[in-house]
Amino acid sequence: MRDLNKFRGCLIGGAVGDALGYAVEFMPAAEIFKRYGSDGITEYELRNGVAEISDDTQMTLFTATGLLLGTTRGMTRGIMGDYVGYIARSYLDWYRTQTESYPLPKGCHYSWLVNLPQMFSRRAPGNTCLSALSQGGNGRIENPINQSKGCGGIMRVAPIGLYFCDKSLDQSEVDMIAAKSAALTHGHELGYIPAAMLAHIILRIAERGDSISEAVSDAMRVIPTIFPNAEHMGELIALLQKAVDLSKQNIPDLDAIRQLGEGWVAEETLAIAVCCALKYSGDFEKGVIAAVNHDGDSDSTGAVAGNILGASLGYGAIPKKFIENLELKDTILELAEDLCNDCQMTEYDRDEVWESKYIAMTYCG
Repeated sequence: MRDLNKFRGCLIGGAVGDALGYAVEFMPAAEIFKRYGSDGITEYELRNGVAEISDDTQMTLFTATGLLLGTTRGMTRGIMGDYVGYIARSYLDWYRTQTESYPLPKGCHYSWLVNLPQMFSRRAPGNTCLSALSQGGNGRIENPINQSKGCGGIMRVAPIGLYFCDKSLDQSEVDMIAAKSAALTHGHELGYIPAAMLAHIILRIAERGDSISEAVSDAMRVIPTIFPNAEHMGELIALLQKAVDLSKQNIPDLDAIRQLGEGWVAEETLAIAVCCALKYSGDFEKGVIAAVNHDGDSDSTGAVAGNILGASLGYGAIPKKFIENLELKDTILELAEDLCNDCQMTEYDRDEVWESKYIAMTYCG
């Protein structure tokens, strides 16, 4: 049974880790601890009273609208394409928010998120995502658009794991949707297979109530069977096993993270997030703080750790101080509810608000 608390927790949790880490994304660890103290950054760095999200959360929300666009078309028209195609259309809309001015011309977009002026903020968007989307964002696993394994593919796919909770698709099909969605912009095996891993972990937690440890172990067992010919699978599994082992050791968080990398590439992002989420599986705040205080891509490692911990512990476990000033929190919560409740319309039964979101795309929040 779908649990709205987990849906909200996953999306808000990812946004919390993103916003906390965004302030220190390009800052060496030494500077972070010098500026914020021995515990590193533990509170939001507010700008005009707002904890700003980055492109990580922006693209995560566009993933969500792509999924819901696909299902809505299927429910109301009786026919639909594959989910990855709808997600690609939503990513192209995100690209327009980064390269064009608000408002966009009416009637030529696929996501209602482009009706929100806040979405037109450039928050260090990944060059690989921008470049791939400028070429149409049509990368395929079998026909890679590039050889990037940057973390821009993994940091946006958590909604896929959530959305297919208690649906008819097999776990392996869901994993492949996540991989293919990442491969739209990131063509290296280690750019898209970690995305499948994350979706697998989120789905196991949301659907079966797995612990984080159980979900990670299952992902490490199953994902290699889905990509049996992957040349770099051994590297990925070895790094994740190292993350699991480090999470059990009594060493400083920064020392553990430095053994896993900096998070600029997807396998390191996943490993750092997994390590922190496992070590602090019962404490959202500690897990996210650990995941952002290091030398590397703090917002992405924080976002993925927040996705995992939020799905596991639920929205109620996220401290209010991280919710109050979070940018677009109402929109994030609304999309969590839409993912959880799903499209209830048919050809004959209509819902005006849902129709304005996922058919007319005129909704403004």
